Formats: sequence, structure tokens, C-alpha cells
Amino acid sequence: MNFIDIFAGCGGLSEGFEQNPNYNMLAAVEWEKPQVNNLRNHLRNNFGINDASERVIHFDVQRTDELINGWQNDPKYESHQGLDNLINGEKVDLIIGGPPCQAYSIAGRIRDNNGMKDDYRNFLFESYMRLVRHYQPKLFVFENVPGILSARPGNGRLVTELIREEIRNSGYEIIDDLRQAQFDLTQYGIPQNRKRVIIIGLRRDLYDDHQEILQNFYENVIPLYREDLQTVRDAISDLPHFIPTGTVERVNGKNVSHTYNFDVPNHFPRFHSERDIQIFRILAEDIESGRNEYVSTGALRHLYTEMTGRHSNVHKYHVLRWNEPSNTIPAHLYKDGLRHIHPDPTQARSITVREAARLQTFPDNYEFISSTGDNYKMIGNAVPPKFAAKLASALLNILI
Repeated sequence: MNFIDIFAGCGGLSEGFEQNPNYNMLAAVEWEKPQVNNLRNHLRNNFGINDASERVIHFDVQRTDELINGWQNDPKYESHQGLDNLINGEKVDLIIGGPPCQAYSIAGRIRDNNGMKDDYRNFLFESYMRLVRHYQPKLFVFENVPGILSARPGNGRLVTELIREEIRNSGYEIIDDLRQAQFDLTQYGIPQNRKRVIIIGLRRDLYDDHQEILQNFYENVIPLYREDLQTVRDAISDLPHFIPTGTVERVNGKNVSHTYNFDVPNHFPRFHSERDIQIFRILAEDIESGRNEYVSTGALRHLYTEMTGRHSNVHKYHVLRWNEPSNTIPAHLYKDGLRHIHPDPTQARSITVREAARLQTFPDNYEFISSTGDNYKMIGNAVPPKFAAKLASALLNILI
């Protein structure tokens, strides 16, 4: 089954499909260069895709005509033959992808003064659907955050109404009740509290009884891939430990506050001040001992004020629990790791890039090659590959 990945990021969604021998990635499109570089590198090194530099297209999906037909000498995106020439007449069985989700997220709407009504990212699905109309796949996969179910951009209509209208006008059908398309990924072996909406669109002229097929998929087929709860311990406990040294060392141009080694790619401790190390140790010991003095918002805010002399309306800290899934791994992790503190008090640190990748279920052979900040950001924005693999397998019930 040939597919195209739109808004590919570093390839979390396509990773799950590529792992399945029934699928073949014709092309991926992504507009952020670090993500493009990482996906190209991974496909070359681990899937033997030697033309990854051509197959992973660095471009803005909103420039749809150029994306399809090619462009020359763009100052940012250079030149490319375009999707049509790259695909060269091959049938496209499915298109997968999810537009950047910040404009649909409830947190994003709260942070934006205008509720993100003017955010261009609200309407990237229109570019996605232009490509669906052009290539006419059997089905498409549209992934996003649960906030999409309540978002009201622009003229005040629910964004799901706009999406459904666009989809129907394009000759496709989606499930009538989109609440059925919301997934709790902890039910599918992802060691992280993460919810996602997965909208499956069926080409109307190829499938009879669209609603019956979709209802069966959501209620009976994909639930077959559920598995037991996976925890932080399951995901990261076997990785090398890094202990605070009480000194500051320079390694490869970076300050280092902990012991370190290079045994596991991307598993390198972030620098932390002595004050943060002390806070991390207090919080992790509090949980490990069972005292639980600092688990309430009020206690955490009080500790923050006591240790920093500053005040905050929200609590800054969260320690991962060994025997539970992690809290959501967000793109925000690139700014600081205060809400993703390692549960081992002897380590007194936030999680590494590799630990974030493990909690997102990226395989260890995916080596992230960009800056630490860019690596955290792309991991946080990704679809967990393990869930993507289950989705890919389940979709074969419709495709074949």
C-alpha cells in the first residue's frame, strides 16, 4: 500500500507504517528543516532508502500547486521536481498526516489573546484536502489533538463542521460521531498519558456502507490492538544513570552538571543548576518515600517560592512515577524539563532526549541529529510510532 505522509515532522506516524511490510512510503512533506534532516537520516540508515533526500520533501504544504508540480531556486526550499514527478504515476493508496496542532489545542487557545481565531494553522487541513482530491487515495488518516473537537476558529463554527464539509465536498466520508475517533493511547501500550483524535476518511465511490465500515473499525477492529498498561519503569529504567557531580564541566561546548557517557545515542543529561538539582531531589525523594508532601498544587507552588523567591500561579514541577505512564511528552520540553523530572532521586535531573523518545516509543535505532532543543521539540510533536504501527495494521482490514 503506497502512502504519502503530509506534515510528516520527524516521522512518528510514518514510522509505524514503514515498519509494516504491507506499506511503502512514496513521499513525505515537512516544512521545518531539522525534522526533515532527521527523517532523511533515519530512512537512509535504518530503512535503506537511498533517495531519502528526494523522497522527504522540504516545503510548505500551503503552496500546494508548486508542491505537486515542482519549483526552482526558492531561497528557503531550494528546488524539487514535485510530488507528481517523484511519484511518477504510482497509485496512492492512502495519505496520512496531521496539521500542526497548537491552534486546535485548548492550551494554545488559552495562551493566544484572540483564541487563535486568526491562526493560519487552523486552516492547514484545506491544503491537506487539496492533496487528497488530487491523488484520490482509497482512504486518508487525519490525526490531531482532542481540542480539535471543540475548536471554533474564524467565523465561530466548530472546526469539525468545516472539516466535515470539506471532506464531503472532496468525495470522502468520516464517522458521524467524531467522539468515537478519540483514542487514549495508554490503552495501546504507550507509556504516556496522551490522547489523540484519528479521523479516517473513506473514498465514497469505492466503499458502500461507509458508516458501517467506520463504526466497525472504531468499535471492533482497532480495539483488538489494545494491550496492558506500560509504565515509565517499562520504558526507561534500563538506561544508564547520571548522578549530580557538584561541579560544572564543559563537554562538547556544553555545561554538564551530572556524570555522563555516550553509550546510548541521545542519552545525555541536561545541565541543571544546584538549586534545581536540590528541588528535583526533594520532590523525587518525597514520592519515593511515600510522604507525598509535595503532590498538591499549593505545596508545589509554595516550594517554588521558598526555593526561588518568586511567585507563580501554576506549579512548575512534576516528577514521573515509576509505576504509571508518564504525563504527556510535549514540544514544550525543549524549553525546560521541570515537568518531566526523573523519578530516581539519586539522579535529580529532568529526562534526556532518549528518555523522551522512549516514552514516545521511538525505536532506539532512531538517532536524533539536531540540537537538543530541536530534538525535544520534534519528539514532543510526534505521533508515538508504536500506536502508528497498530493503526497501520488495523487499516489493512479496510484497505485489502
